[in-house]
Amino acid sequence: MQTTNIWNKLNLRRDKVILAGLVFVIATLPTFGQGMFGLTSASTSDNRPISYGFFLAAHNSTLRIKYTDAFLDPTSVDPFTGVRSIQTKFSPGFSLGFIGILRFHDQVSLMFTPKVGFYEYKTEVTYFNDQIDVELVGGDVIVSEENLGNVVEYSSEATMVELPLLFKYRSVRFNNTRMYWLGGASYQFRTKGQDEANVDDIVMTGQDVSLEAGMGFEIYFKYFKFAPEIRFSHGMMNAYQAENTRPELQGAIESIKRKSITIYLNFQ
Repeated sequence: MQTTNIWNKLNLRRDKVILAGLVFVIATLPTFGQGMFGLTSASTSDNRPISYGFFLAAHNSTLRIKYTDAFLDPTSVDPFTGVRSIQTKFSPGFSLGFIGILRFHDQVSLMFTPKVGFYEYKTEVTYFNDQIDVELVGGDVIVSEENLGNVVEYSSEATMVELPLLFKYRSVRFNNTRMYWLGGASYQFRTKGQDEANVDDIVMTGQDVSLEAGMGFEIYFKYFKFAPEIRFSHGMMNAYQAENTRPELQGAIESIKRKSITIYLNFQ
């Protein structure tokens, strides 16, 4: 008597089982997508003249330093002749704030996004080996290398209140997403006073105006919109205050401007 093997039975119908499974998956995808991303979203923020939200953000910030002509002159005899180079580094930070949107048209709106940002600025100064007293430098990190010189890392922290005003242009909604672009300007000021900032090795002023531009996309969920975004910020004002900076660096720097790249997670 021949024994029936259940695996052989299934093997004979394997193609039919796979085909039936694919049909079932394809049939359920629209329902899954609708429930997850809210194609039947009850949110009406797109139709309101004024809408609100909030955001969390992470940024990478640095400084743009411009040397003075005297620093680039090899015949100069100023105190900064012991300085070989001044280079800035990117440093991470985060910010949070609110969103206010004034709608002019379905695709055009004005955004006001006040926020509080926490920044750290790092600058590496390379001194010639015979032009530095390591014990008196006062920097955070000192690395001595025979050929490069003594590398000293100076850092300063700042909590900034920022008030960006941006124009936003959105594409036409496609299913549950929209692309958008934005640009504008931001006024920002530091929360700590100038007297506190004067103790830093490289001193900066507490106010700035920056140009901002970015892009992102909106994802419609059932009761809210989620919009990841990347934004670039370039400071326009010279934030350098030479009179309170370390003596050997005062005449080497002509200007300092802030710069940052920020990832926003917007919720409306």
